[in-house]
Amino acid sequence: MEPDTDAAVDEWQARLLGLSHSLHAEPEVAFAEHASAAKLAELMRSAGFTVEEGACGLATALTATYGEGDLTVGVCAEYDALPGIGHGCGHNIICASSAGAAVALRAAADRWGFRIKLLGTPAEESGGGKQLMLERGAFDDVTVAMMAHPGPAADRAAPGETTQACTRFEVTFRGRPAHAAGAPWDGVNAADAAVVSQVAVGLLRQQIPPDHRIAGFVRSGGEKTNIIPEQSILEYEVRTPEAADLTALRRRVWACFEAGALATGATVEFRRTEPDYLNLHNDPWLITAYASHLPAFGRTPVPLPGGLTTASTDMGNISHVVPSIHPMIALRGVTAMPHTHEFTTQAATPQADEALLHAAKLLARTAVTLATDPQRREAYTAHHQSRPRQAP
Repeated sequence: MEPDTDAAVDEWQARLLGLSHSLHAEPEVAFAEHASAAKLAELMRSAGFTVEEGACGLATALTATYGEGDLTVGVCAEYDALPGIGHGCGHNIICASSAGAAVALRAAADRWGFRIKLLGTPAEESGGGKQLMLERGAFDDVTVAMMAHPGPAADRAAPGETTQACTRFEVTFRGRPAHAAGAPWDGVNAADAAVVSQVAVGLLRQQIPPDHRIAGFVRSGGEKTNIIPEQSILEYEVRTPEAADLTALRRRVWACFEAGALATGATVEFRRTEPDYLNLHNDPWLITAYASHLPAFGRTPVPLPGGLTTASTDMGNISHVVPSIHPMIALRGVTAMPHTHEFTTQAATPQADEALLHAAKLLARTAVTLATDPQRREAYTAHHQSRPRQAP
C-alpha cells in the first residue's frame, strides 16, 4: 500500500489544530516569535525530525529535516503576527499547515527516497526573514519550496498570479528647536518638513501607474506645542508589480522628502529598514500540480483579476532562486480582509481549521506528485545544481 498523506494529516489533526490555536492565542511580532518557534520545534521533534533552532543566526528561525535523497522539498512555515492586531494574516494557519504537510510526507519520503526540510521563517510581515535565511544558506539544499497562505472567499492557484515587490525605509528630518511663541523664527520646523513632504507624496500618487502603491505614517513629530519640533521621523513603503521598477519609484518618493527639507531648511536622512521584497514567481508546473488536487476538497481556483495582488511577501525572494509556490487557500464563507481585527477573529474558527487541514494535504499531495514523476523530478534536481544562490 502506498503512503496516504491525507490519512497522516488526519492522524495529526488534533496536534496541528492545537498548534494553530496556541499561536493565535499568543501572537508574537517579527523577530520576537520565541514561544511560537519553540512550539513548532517541539511538534517537529515529536514527529522524528532533526531540528535546528536559531538557524542562520536568527534566534526565532529554525529548520527541521527528515529523510534522504536527491530531491529536497522545502516547506516554509511563517508564525509572526501583526502589531496590535495579532494573527490578522493567518500565519498561525500557515505554520500549522506547513508542519502538517511536512509530517504527512514522512512515509512518502521513505518510500520514494526524498528529503523534507521545514523552514521556520520569522518576520514575514516586516524584516524579510526569508531573505535573510536565503542569504545565509538555508535554501541552498532546497530543490523546490512551497507554502499556502490563507485568505477570504476564494482559492487562488494559477501560474501567472503574483505579488508586488516592496521596499521600506525610514525618513528622519532634523531641524532646530525654538520657543513656539517667543521666537519661532529662530527654529527650523522638522514637523513642517514632514507635512510638506506628505503633500508632495499625495500629489505624486496621481502621476504614478494605478498598480503602484505608496504608504506611510509619521512615527514622531514633536513633543510639546510650545516647542518648534527639531526632529520628525516617518516610515514609508513603496510597491510595484516588478522588482525592477522599485528603484525608480523610490527615487521619486525620496525627492518629495528632499523637497520638504529644502522648503523648511531641515536636513533629511534615509535608512532602508529591511530587505526589499521581490515579486512572486509561482512555478508553473508546481502550481498546476497543486491546483489539480483542489477538486478533491471541493475547491475551485478563482483567477485573480489581472493576475496581480497588491500584497507583498518575502516568499517572492525565494521564488527568484528556488522553484516555489505560494497559493491562497480560502477560508470558505469568510469575507473579512487580512490585516484587520475581523480576520484575526476568523483565523481561529472552524473555517480556518478546515483551510489548515486542506492546505496541509494539498501541499503534501503536490510534493508526492513531483517525487513520483521521474522526468519532472530530474528536471528540478538538474536545475538545483545550476541555479544561483541569490536573487539577481
